[in-house]
Amino acid sequence: MGDLPMINEGNHSEKMEGNVSGPSGSHATNILINHDFSDGLNAWRPNDCHGYVVSSESGSQEAMTVGLDGNYAVITDRRQCWQGLEQDITDKISVGSTYMVSAFVGVYGRTPDYTPVKATLELERHGSDPGYLEIGGTYCMRGSWKKLEGSFSLSTMPDRVIFYLEGPSPGVDLLIKSVNIQELKFDDENIIINPQFDDGLNSWTGRGCKIALHDSMGDGKILPKSGKFFAAATERTQSWNGIQQEITGRVQRKLAYEVTALVRIFGNGVTTSDVRATLWVQAPDLREQYIGIANVQATDKDWVQMQGKFLLNGSPSKVVVYLEGPPAGTDILVNTLVIKHAAKTPPSTPPDCEIAAFGVNIIENSNLGDGTNGWFPLGSCTLSIGSGSPRIIPSMARDSLGPHESLSGRYLLITNRTQTWMGPAQMITEKLKLFLTYQVSAWVRVGSGSTGPQNVNVALSVDDQWVNGGQIEIADGRWHEIGGSFRIEKQASKVMVYIQGPSSGVDLMIAGLQIFAVDRQSRFKYLRRQTEKIRKRDITLKFSGLDSIGNLGTLVRVRQIKNDFPMGTCISRSNIDNEDFVDFFVKHFNWAVFGNELKWYWTEPQQGNLNYKDADEMLDLCQKNKIDTRGHCIFWEVDGTVQQWVKSLNKTDLMKAVQNRLNGLLTRYKGKFRHYDVNNEMLHGSFYQDKLGKDIRANMFKTAHQLDPSTTLFVNDYHVEDGCDTRSSPEKYIQHILDLQQQDAPVGGIGIQGHIDSPVGPIVCSALDKLGILGIPIWFTELDVSSTNEYVRADDLEVMLREAMAHPAIDGVMLWGFWELFMSRENSHLVNAEGELNEAGKRFLSLKQEWLSHSHGYADAQGQFSFRGFSGTYNVEVVTLAKKVSKTFVVDKGDSSVLVSIDL
Repeated sequence: MGDLPMINEGNHSEKMEGNVSGPSGSHATNILINHDFSDGLNAWRPNDCHGYVVSSESGSQEAMTVGLDGNYAVITDRRQCWQGLEQDITDKISVGSTYMVSAFVGVYGRTPDYTPVKATLELERHGSDPGYLEIGGTYCMRGSWKKLEGSFSLSTMPDRVIFYLEGPSPGVDLLIKSVNIQELKFDDENIIINPQFDDGLNSWTGRGCKIALHDSMGDGKILPKSGKFFAAATERTQSWNGIQQEITGRVQRKLAYEVTALVRIFGNGVTTSDVRATLWVQAPDLREQYIGIANVQATDKDWVQMQGKFLLNGSPSKVVVYLEGPPAGTDILVNTLVIKHAAKTPPSTPPDCEIAAFGVNIIENSNLGDGTNGWFPLGSCTLSIGSGSPRIIPSMARDSLGPHESLSGRYLLITNRTQTWMGPAQMITEKLKLFLTYQVSAWVRVGSGSTGPQNVNVALSVDDQWVNGGQIEIADGRWHEIGGSFRIEKQASKVMVYIQGPSSGVDLMIAGLQIFAVDRQSRFKYLRRQTEKIRKRDITLKFSGLDSIGNLGTLVRVRQIKNDFPMGTCISRSNIDNEDFVDFFVKHFNWAVFGNELKWYWTEPQQGNLNYKDADEMLDLCQKNKIDTRGHCIFWEVDGTVQQWVKSLNKTDLMKAVQNRLNGLLTRYKGKFRHYDVNNEMLHGSFYQDKLGKDIRANMFKTAHQLDPSTTLFVNDYHVEDGCDTRSSPEKYIQHILDLQQQDAPVGGIGIQGHIDSPVGPIVCSALDKLGILGIPIWFTELDVSSTNEYVRADDLEVMLREAMAHPAIDGVMLWGFWELFMSRENSHLVNAEGELNEAGKRFLSLKQEWLSHSHGYADAQGQFSFRGFSGTYNVEVVTLAKKVSKTFVVDKGDSSVLVSIDL
């Protein structure tokens, strides 16, 4: 995106009435008393400073300077930034409601170019220090009025709520005019003004281009689909040029909005192009952010509908929505644009699994006892029967397949293959149930005569859409196990399973294909038992200091406060402006990773232009809350993620840039990040290796270790655990790590990203078993699961978390986010956009509660109490006839029994 001109408000005076319209379009009542200072400072109180009210008729220097009509307050004798004007609003607000705040503010005195003015709430609760909630802010210059806007909502009610305005430097007078706080009443009103251009181009402008109004175009071939007019963004010279509207003050923070537009393109010979709706958001500190909120593939043939959702975490000083995307010279046409408060998604209902035949193979004639009956060739290949294949079920299917016989030893031989997609097929449309997870298992082999490794894929055609059921790469003539999974979430009219992949002319052999619904609850029972063995240890508390420690009536209650197993999440800079997000994050996670803010393209988008501000603020939040952090990532090996200035460097300059990146990042944050992903996704990309040679990868590890020996250095890649990507099979990942170790790279951790669909426990466990032989700690570093059904999503998440907790090689789990609209995949969130926990989130918290150990009973004659529990922090309460004592103790991670001495 190109550099855009700043939209400045300039010097002006605006009149603001006491009651103004909110997003609902209806007039809301101002909850403030004497909002316009018509009654002096009645109901207002200067905060440890002085104040008075003047008007333009008073002839005061301030009034003449700002050129203001009407009354306004002057807050003077300010010795601290926080001193300003306040009003108690405790009795005027309620929990759960959203309030819009607006005021015109100015400054007077010796000020820098820009000085901040903020609106803040002081939240007082008996027995604790006050809390503060920043609502919004702006920057002011002497001689200029600025509009300050923001919103707030309280989830709990404090004993006292004080609203106040503050901010300028000490000695600078604060000027305040007509302050408004109104409860927002939302209905179906569109926050876009003139959305169908009935009022011409009123409220619309061009973003780096011109805009025009039309009732038809293209010799009458293009007509509006709705209403009488449409607008065109024309004379576009950049892809980011388009039509725009400022929506500052009409869009509120922490509320979800849905965007709908009718768009098409015209001219320059372009027939299809991506059209995007984007928000440009400017914070009170002038930081800018671009948020993609909707996109669609538009054409020059007809109007198409674009839809999306968004939410603002912070309190912006400006918000502009605009359309962009097509190449320069192509017009963007828009017929209507609507932005409304998003309706809540109806809750899911659990899938109907009562008659599900778990563990039962749905493939007809799988054992080939009836020749090729039930099978047909896809394409012109030939099917026949051979013998000599394995007679046992592949290992990944044994634990989840129901009662079954041994395999027959017969296999399907597919010859005369002239295309890679040719192979055996079956129709299974009527045998599948929606939302059930199906496991795929088979033995596969390729014939002689192949040159190089061959890919074999169990695939499904679901209404002609390809679905991956598992893949494997075969480099020899042996039988190999293939395993995978899939799920259908929309009713399909035709589902076909087929086996494909090897090069044309290469024969393919398939034995014992199994496709069956997985009973996850049965697997969970096994994993609970494994977790008890792997994660718990025998703990004995030995008490001293009781008068009658030998008294068997000494009652002991043990309650675990915190499990120290690393359970983290991805966060972004914008997330930490949302206090509801921060509250959930701090309560339920003990590790964090930054989604983008530490990546090279973020910290140095242009050469020499360093941006560590976002990462610094996020790290500060984590450190204050004692949350450990992973550094993601120093480099990213995939070509498409490398910024253009890096790509343009010659070999010598690229090597210098790589060294500067290592020195800058590792030195700045030495000792602050517990982990680093050194060079992300090396199984899927090779930019640095191609440019700088094979040694560069190991050298990155070695240099990083020299610069910060305290951090653990990780490899990190995706699709390692699900059997669906031949580039990142466990075997290839193992070889990749061994290659790095042979070059003395200090690989200290294995990252499995965990962006997984329809996970099946035994398949995941098989990958962990294989990687576990390296003896290096394994983490799920970017875990997310996705389903349109919240209950299925909860099941998917439980599969992954239970497999992690039950496997000795796993040392930690990082979710790749948890809040709707701030995750890389749709339908993967645990918390809805406006803070409501969904079924997946409830399951997550339920598992965290399950992994806390509690026990109670009586001390024995030796003053000891034994139980079995997870590592972490505990509280113990000891009750005798004489006294009751509470103590906190910590149990470290370990396998052997542990004795904890507690002096009472």
